[in-house]
Amino acid sequence: MPITPATATHSSSNGTADAILLELVDENGVTIGTAEKLSAHQPPGQLHRAFSVFLFDERGRLLIQQRALGKYHSPGVWSNTCCGHPYPGEAPFAAAARRTYEELGVSPSLLAEAGTVRYNHPDPASGLVEQEYNHLFVGLVQAELRPDPEEVAQTAFVSPAELAERHAADTFSAWFMTVLDAARPAVRELTGSSPDW
Repeated sequence: MPITPATATHSSSNGTADAILLELVDENGVTIGTAEKLSAHQPPGQLHRAFSVFLFDERGRLLIQQRALGKYHSPGVWSNTCCGHPYPGEAPFAAAARRTYEELGVSPSLLAEAGTVRYNHPDPASGLVEQEYNHLFVGLVQAELRPDPEEVAQTAFVSPAELAERHAADTFSAWFMTVLDAARPAVRELTGSSPDW
């Protein structure tokens, strides 16, 4: 696995690990400050910048992932291809490409902006709150996946019908349907196929 700012151990001058900071935003997505990652997710949650990626194969199937069981937030649930938070000052597009590579070991062959969505989703299992201004991206994946097991338990490519079946049978992240619904116009434009997306 490549060592990046998200996977490296940071040490401050006093020998303690540096906190991961998120970019706090207002309702219009304008940066207003920063907060430590975990504290930003404590109830009632602080509105912060995030991103969600939806990658598709050449057959128009969506790549979904099951989050690793060791993750502190929403472990073991299925979700979109990749999601996360830009570092303060990092462009959401750059963060989306970076985290897709870090989590799945692959760079999208195409990645395009697909709008934004704002939501507030409490996670009953962890007690944390997703209070996010989320930048959406859609794209294509054509290389072999090499998932990082510390981030991803499993992956699957699904058609709209297969996703509906899985969604009825498996547990998905609290934010999954919100971000998918917001990205649907761009997904349909990208896939040029099933209106079910």
